[in-house]
Amino acid sequence: MMQLTYSAEIEAIRTDAGFSKPVVALESTIITHGMPYPQNLEVARAVEQEVRDAGAVPATIAVLNGSLHIGLDPEQLTDLAQARDVAKVSRADMAFVMAQGKSGATTVAATMIAAQAAGIEVFATGGIGGVHRGAELTFDISADLRELALTDTIVVAAGAKAILDIPKTMEVLETYGVPVIAYGQDVMPAFWSQQSDIPAPLHCDTPQQIAASFRTRQALGLSGGQLIANPVSKSDEISAEEIGPMIELALHEAHAQRISAKAVTPFLLNRIFELTEGKSLQTNVALVKNNARLAAQIAKSCWELPKS
Repeated sequence: MMQLTYSAEIEAIRTDAGFSKPVVALESTIITHGMPYPQNLEVARAVEQEVRDAGAVPATIAVLNGSLHIGLDPEQLTDLAQARDVAKVSRADMAFVMAQGKSGATTVAATMIAAQAAGIEVFATGGIGGVHRGAELTFDISADLRELALTDTIVVAAGAKAILDIPKTMEVLETYGVPVIAYGQDVMPAFWSQQSDIPAPLHCDTPQQIAASFRTRQALGLSGGQLIANPVSKSDEISAEEIGPMIELALHEAHAQRISAKAVTPFLLNRIFELTEGKSLQTNVALVKNNARLAAQIAKSCWELPKS
């Protein structure tokens, strides 16, 4: 069995039965690939604090020198925020990076794998990956979607990233049997925007309802997680009408420059950052914090509702 390395904060609440407090997993790619230092460190600390303030314990996950870390101590978080050439690991290359003794930041898929290995049931992120536009030609589909069908983790996100083909993403999630639950509204959020024109397959209004659904899936023996689509607040959003033309322009430029594969998403996000004059990043930070708060509330509800 894989040896996990726990931060002092997480080690202090470990028990034979799991954890003595609710825990929320956090990814590390937002630190290494999301924004420059020192803003990345400030945001990482702020997101962890949102989890604590909402009554749970944060566990930022990363691979450091080949070891899979569940929770990062303050100095490790600082070092990671300043590190260069850190791999971005997913299911396909996570084990390889670890075997080579290298360091890697965990994507949604890799964070889910690590969370399940550690017994953490709830994970907060910004937005999941999904089906890229034009995927019928490129077959560019994120590993995040299949991971949601394989790994027993509740993932709280502001929907799929709006640069993606959201209808096709929803179709793939349905094919994989992943419950997609919109929180507090009947339509899917669209990452930077609070609402899209896509109806939500499922709808919950409380963390307790989400926890009960998850426990019922476990009781039925259904593997896989739940995707909780948590809309960004109205005050922090960029409306779909405003950001839609910018996304289309960025996609056109990516196609014209023949940008493909793993380079597509970073290019698009950076171009939209430029086109929105930085507002897209402000919204991104706000929605991650919002997701962390909800994830902590769900983790508390799951912790209070033991497996049957």
